[in-house]
Amino acid sequence: MSLPTLSPALDRDVVARLADIRLADVDRFGGKNASLGELLAHLTEAGVKVPAGIATSADAFRRHLAASGLDERIARILVDLDVDDTRALAEAGRRIRDLIETTPLAADLDAALRAAFADLEAEQAGPTSWAVRSSATAEDLPDASFAGQQETFLGITGIENVLDAVRKVFASLYNDRAIAYRVHHGFVHAEVAISAGIQRMVRSDLAASGVMFTVDTESGFDGAVFVTSAYGLGEGVVQGAVNPDEFYVGKAGLAAGRPAILKRGVGAKALKMVFTDDDRVGETTAFVEVDHAERTRLSLTDDEVHALARHALAIERHYGRPMDIEWAKDGLTGELFVVQARPETVVSRAGAGIEKHTVAVGRATALLTGRAIGQRAGSGSVAVLTDPSDMHAFRSGDVLVADMTDPDWEPIMKKASAIITNRGGRTCHAAIIARELGVPAVVGTGTATSDLAPGAEVTVSCAEGETGVVYAGLLPIEVTTTAVDSLPAVGTKLMMNVGNPELAFAQSRIPNQGVGLARMEFIINRQIGIHPRALLELTSQPAGVRAEIEQGIAAYASPREFFVQRLVEGIGTIATAFADHPVIIRLSDFKSNEYAHLLGGKAYEPDEENPMIGFRGASRYASESFAEAFALECEALRYLRDEMGLVNIRIMVPFVRRVAEIEAVLEIMASHGLRRGVNGLQIVMMCEIPSNALNADAFLDHVDGFSIGSNDLTQLTLGVDRDSALVASAFDERDPAVLRLVELAITACRARGKYVGICGQGPSDHPDFADWLVSLGIESMSLNPDTVVETWRRLASSAAA
Repeated sequence: MSLPTLSPALDRDVVARLADIRLADVDRFGGKNASLGELLAHLTEAGVKVPAGIATSADAFRRHLAASGLDERIARILVDLDVDDTRALAEAGRRIRDLIETTPLAADLDAALRAAFADLEAEQAGPTSWAVRSSATAEDLPDASFAGQQETFLGITGIENVLDAVRKVFASLYNDRAIAYRVHHGFVHAEVAISAGIQRMVRSDLAASGVMFTVDTESGFDGAVFVTSAYGLGEGVVQGAVNPDEFYVGKAGLAAGRPAILKRGVGAKALKMVFTDDDRVGETTAFVEVDHAERTRLSLTDDEVHALARHALAIERHYGRPMDIEWAKDGLTGELFVVQARPETVVSRAGAGIEKHTVAVGRATALLTGRAIGQRAGSGSVAVLTDPSDMHAFRSGDVLVADMTDPDWEPIMKKASAIITNRGGRTCHAAIIARELGVPAVVGTGTATSDLAPGAEVTVSCAEGETGVVYAGLLPIEVTTTAVDSLPAVGTKLMMNVGNPELAFAQSRIPNQGVGLARMEFIINRQIGIHPRALLELTSQPAGVRAEIEQGIAAYASPREFFVQRLVEGIGTIATAFADHPVIIRLSDFKSNEYAHLLGGKAYEPDEENPMIGFRGASRYASESFAEAFALECEALRYLRDEMGLVNIRIMVPFVRRVAEIEAVLEIMASHGLRRGVNGLQIVMMCEIPSNALNADAFLDHVDGFSIGSNDLTQLTLGVDRDSALVASAFDERDPAVLRLVELAITACRARGKYVGICGQGPSDHPDFADWLVSLGIESMSLNPDTVVETWRRLASSAAA
């Protein structure tokens, strides 16, 4: 139901309904309110729900300041203020806020608000509470985030409290961080005004809320929606007080109406923000502990995640740019609402065609780990601060360590070489500002303020995946910048070896023509960590092992679902990151000693003298003892291709000794819905045993091509243990015997018109070996990500010569 028309006596230049505001009104009602009005006007038909509300105008705010003389008093306080003097900044901000909060609203504004609020309140079916939000005219712009700088007050009841909240919102335009931010970004104080939005309160205190982005804020990858969720009011997530659940949803699958969730991550969710019995403005919310059983469960269902991601896509399409969106679920009705949508301001300003890689060189003692923000590294002396009032003791280049960093910390965050917090997730305010400033941050460590000694020298590394590490001491920081938008064409496809889904989005931005090797065992080790048979036979595990497994799979319906879903998420992330190119997934190639290291694995693995040439690869898949475990791998791959539509996935079978083995494995895969040729499925084979090259035609009768594994092929041809330092000098892919086998494999594939690539280390390490492969007509080389650009340029140079 729409709001009734406001009384004709009410001037839209004073108060307007959100539904009557448009994006073009940003200078009159601020970025937040203009965006909400735009959503109400254009995205209702797409199913996007926005709570009804009203907003005061920026002109009304300016007239209020002028009528009371506040504008001149504020100007006098701000003149010649040095915002880098944190003590002076704090005193100036306090004086201005006190003036605004204690000055009654101008008569016309007061009367208009009372009348408009009465209309809004009458529209509700029953008693309700209200959210009073700030919306600055320089807020939520594509080139300036002003994230969280002004105040929001939740659960407000009654017109007198609403008016009090409006004055506090006006005063928040002069928060310390807002004053400093405007100076540092070239905004004139007097030219920035504020609007107060008053919206019906979504009762997410009884359900869940969070933030979502239509681009991966760490890598800039735009093929997925990133959703965070936690119990209670959304301010808990935004402030960083709560480590939320995390979900990634592939856009292509979502648009096609397919299951599209690429990742489900259970956050700690130890606290949630709820309403109190106190109705005083600023005292209506508090944090309470979440029941331990709820913490291990996901706070959203798959259907809700998909619904939110569809809303995000619709909003992104309308705005035509990456978006940062806050949402809330109403615990009374189950409805999902969007309560804010603003342009994403980090990736949108990143330099196009430039890859900047910052890493800490070497290793030292790891002191702490947490969530990595920024894919950078930094180092300095630890400064443990408990309150923004301590900022004067902070030196430029120190590592800021705090329980959590709310917007009041912004003036000091820009001086930090790195930031570490006890609490917070990837979408907390600290993370957003750290990205904007280009400062590496490790959030959600749990114990940083107690474990790190003030003055201690540390290095913060966020370039190792999702996990950020705090190392003892000052490690060298290496920065490389590479232009990648104008690489010349080469005759051979350059693919990548990818094994860590956490890095897939970032690695996909490196020039590439697909993934030549994605190691399933790496995904199992990182994202599952439990032997598949121990999961399938959970009830027979020793009490200690069983308890540990049950704790790890608590968020899943069954052990089988846990294994399959986690495998789907890992592989699906890689396949989505490289959606425009083939992604070759190698079936698990753990050796028995490696499988034994997984939780519960020792009970199921033989003690082999030489596991490198033992129970691995095709012989394992075809064995009765591993049949049910192999079925899990097949189930995940079938779901990815047939249900999620990720048909760019090709499957690779490793370590096939005899033709009979590949025949048996293909038959088993077909029985699990993975039949070669159906739905375009290509199955290739590792060529890594001399018999594969010597009997190439017989093997190629059953597969779509070879991927040459030069590491094992060299090892087995020369009889050199590649893990032994004693004989390491004899290991060389360029030995004539190895080259002869490689040539046989390439020639056979080319004669049959079948795929042939190489995924071993050789081309990355030896330029002459790479040149020789190109001369033979190899179709692709799969390289380590850090060698792709260099190899690409060198091959192009060789071709030109």
